[in-house]
Amino acid sequence: MLEVHQFPCLSDNYGYLLHDPASGETACIDTPDADEYLRQAAHRGWQITQIWNTHWHPDHAGGNAAIKAVTNCTITAPQGDAARIDGVDRAVTQGDVVSLGDWKAQVIDVGGHTLGHCAYYIPGAQMAFVGDSVFALGCGRMFEGDPAQFWASLQRIKALPAGTMLYCAHEYTASNARFALHADPDNAELAAYADDIARARAAGLPTVPAKLGRELLTNPFLRADDPALQARWAPEGSHGDAVATFAALREAKNSF
Repeated sequence: MLEVHQFPCLSDNYGYLLHDPASGETACIDTPDADEYLRQAAHRGWQITQIWNTHWHPDHAGGNAAIKAVTNCTITAPQGDAARIDGVDRAVTQGDVVSLGDWKAQVIDVGGHTLGHCAYYIPGAQMAFVGDSVFALGCGRMFEGDPAQFWASLQRIKALPAGTMLYCAHEYTASNARFALHADPDNAELAAYADDIARARAAGLPTVPAKLGRELLTNPFLRADDPALQARWAPEGSHGDAVATFAALREAKNSF
């Protein structure tokens, strides 16, 4: 089975090392902190052979050059962001496949946070490394894309099997829960989830990864097509419009 080693780095990022015991290969999922990734890999006796970048932001690709200098690893990155990422060996886009040993990961276009943002979905392991496209109870800020692009990206995530575990890149869940409860105050499943999050954080535990099935019931950004949320958030004259509802929710979160 694939092994995922998750560890905190920088102020609120999570680092991920994905290891295939059969082949001995190890992939860094993004590189927020090169020194920490190298320390964590060395501690586990893993040799880094690949980097899979989700997007160009420095807290996701800033460690590429330093890790490649030490390991001579191969760097895969989204085509739309590749020009702004150090050391890219392979640029990928929607529908491409990357491999770690015999494990296959599907590349999913999740542009919106950045134009070229991608996710890596491993069907055989029910894992998706989603960067800053979607978070537990949240989604990334819309720095480069537009609401239609971002909503289409979230639709691709929503279409994954409900048992998929979403490995997002930041511990933002407590803050996201506060906004989600504001956005959707009558959601009993959300209230229970928020309680679970509060207990986990009080105990110093991570809230990531998150199960997609639970997010589909509670994450307001994944539910912009829900009539109850549309009734509350769609601009006048836009009821039934998921894109307009998503845009309104994202704008409200920006200033919450």
